[in-house]
Amino acid sequence: MNKKDDLQSSAATSSADRTGQIAADPSFQDDGDSALGDDIAPSTSSIASTILEYRKLHGRTYHNYKDVEYWGPNDEQQNDGLDLNHHKLYLAFDNKLFFAPLRNPQKVLDVGTGTGIWAIDFATEFPEAEVIGTDLSPTLPSWVPPNCVFELDDASQEWTFPDNTFDYIHIRFMAGCFKDWTRLYSECFRCLKPGGWLEHQECGFRVVSDDGSLPPDNAFNEAANLFAETGRRSGHTTEVIDDDNWIRWMEEAGFRDVQKKAIKTPMGEWPADKKWKEVGLFNRITTETALEGYFLYKLTRVMGWEYAEVQSWLARVREALRNKAYHGYSTWGIAWVQKPKA
Repeated sequence: MNKKDDLQSSAATSSADRTGQIAADPSFQDDGDSALGDDIAPSTSSIASTILEYRKLHGRTYHNYKDVEYWGPNDEQQNDGLDLNHHKLYLAFDNKLFFAPLRNPQKVLDVGTGTGIWAIDFATEFPEAEVIGTDLSPTLPSWVPPNCVFELDDASQEWTFPDNTFDYIHIRFMAGCFKDWTRLYSECFRCLKPGGWLEHQECGFRVVSDDGSLPPDNAFNEAANLFAETGRRSGHTTEVIDDDNWIRWMEEAGFRDVQKKAIKTPMGEWPADKKWKEVGLFNRITTETALEGYFLYKLTRVMGWEYAEVQSWLARVREALRNKAYHGYSTWGIAWVQKPKA
């Protein structure tokens, strides 16, 4: 089957779509070691630009584009986490890059492209499409297909793209990045062609269990509460999929009949099912790799913590991540909606 004609839609229900309880592996024993090597880091090339004069905070680097505030580092360690997260989601989503029922997309936008890995994979799968990835930091992969380009841009401001430009706009993992989500979705609505699709894939940051294995005072709960509080204090909410906030914002922007689904992603290798065990492995490694980047800026600059206090608290979270008795999972939400054809 031609990939461009493969809808990759929700018509075919798979094990990834279930929101029921994931069975735990009773024989699971975690020695804390990873089967992955240390050579996962993406290659980058250098460019001569003042954009690369990054801001630094306790040894981590952050973008320096128009003095825009963003909590995530842009260094190699954080980029490792982004690429691992992409692989985790590809497994959890049954090897799908998207869920919207696309038909031969010609022009595609990836908002907040990060390392560019999703845009590159999409451009490879759809060689006749023009794929544009935008981000606050330069995206510098070692290889890019000829139909894929990357641009520096602040998606929180008015977009420079003309009306009715794109067949598909993709947003992923952008919680905590915007003060005005309705404005973002309004720009998506304006820049989509009539009949074009918006898809947003977003993480819920709370880790829960179905079998009562997580105590009420676990470090995951504390992390989720802190992450949400930093969003409230800074005005950049992290509670995007909570209480269907994002659906309301999409509707305020003019979209109607938003379709959505939720997929559980285990935290750790505790599931009995082979696929979900692998997803859990990558979820744990992804979180461990990116954990400091998630919280360092937020806890020091927003909450006023000392660096040593942050590191001590992060050690507690890492301990929880490696606790083989915890059968926790986080939930990824996927929402897709079509701009009216007329």
